[in-house]
Amino acid sequence: MVNKKIAYCTPSLYIAGGIERVLTTKMNYLADVAGYDVWVILTDGKGKKPYFPLSDKIHVVNLDINFEELWHHGFVGKIPVYLKKQVSYRRKLKQALVKIKPDITVTTLRREINFITSLNDGSKKVGEMHINRSHYRNFEGNDSNAVKKVFAKVWMRNLLGKLKKLDRFVVLTDEDKNNWKELDNVVAIPNPLNVPPSIESTLHNKKVVAAGRYCHEKGFDLLLQAWAMVAKRHPDWKLEIYGGGNSDDYARMAVECGVGDSASINPATNNIYEKFADASIFVLSSRFEGFGLVLIEAMATKLPVVSFACPYGPRAIVSDGEDGILVDNGNVPLLAEKICYLIEHEDERLRMGEKAKQKASHYRVDNIMCRWIDLFDGL
Repeated sequence: MVNKKIAYCTPSLYIAGGIERVLTTKMNYLADVAGYDVWVILTDGKGKKPYFPLSDKIHVVNLDINFEELWHHGFVGKIPVYLKKQVSYRRKLKQALVKIKPDITVTTLRREINFITSLNDGSKKVGEMHINRSHYRNFEGNDSNAVKKVFAKVWMRNLLGKLKKLDRFVVLTDEDKNNWKELDNVVAIPNPLNVPPSIESTLHNKKVVAAGRYCHEKGFDLLLQAWAMVAKRHPDWKLEIYGGGNSDDYARMAVECGVGDSASINPATNNIYEKFADASIFVLSSRFEGFGLVLIEAMATKLPVVSFACPYGPRAIVSDGEDGILVDNGNVPLLAEKICYLIEHEDERLRMGEKAKQKASHYRVDNIMCRWIDLFDGL
């Protein structure tokens, strides 16, 4: 029997981001466990090593389009550069797929979504979205700019036309699946938890931990405001934040909030499970999420969580009062109050921690990847 051949299209793997982590986990499983012949086709980061360990069985093809060059141009200057690169990308991707001959091609809905369903290379086309509809490409419905509103409407209509042509379109939650009522090819599959950590928290260390990229959506500014309230009641507790990207603004904010001594702003780490296991509470302060895999990773180490009930993910993962606590989205004083509650009620912390670990087991990589393999087999 010939192994199924699958090709993933994504910009790069060298960044310490959520998409890169999830995609690497899935590809490694398909190559090492399920026996797939896995290829990953990149457009950027030529010569840069993948941030997360990638199986030696996976074939890496870098088309060297270098869309990252667009970062160095103004809005008007980007247009001719983008159009030229897009033409090159289409040509090179088609050549690569014709040569590889995959049974299935998966797009992460980046620049290739504009043309991938029109490439006649013989493969089934699957799209996977790593964020929710309302925040995809940041075209939010409440934008007050009339020109942007018109552009967003035209852009979304065009996108829907492309998505309808996919053989399957995979989103992360049922909540988001309900947002795509125009489509009849949508499937919800959550992100998988990588190999469950062999270590777990004792839940006795006086540390609260958070993790994610240093960007507006992760709400670390809100967390630092909340922590200023927590620190007044519990000055012996510490907050540790880990993430990729520029953390300078948050380091300054910690000082401005008066928590420079009790809140540490740290770079991304590849041993995040150890950081989780060294803490007693995990906090998710995001304004929105695509899914919130970091919640499950923290829960797998037995950490109870305090999380904003933001769209989308936390409500699907956390059972309020059982394995964690959900807080009205953006309510900073309540976030602080619930962190204090878990600090002050050790018995509840321990009880929720046990439940959190049980919940995380539902998302083990073998459980989730069985659903992906069923989807691929169905094609």
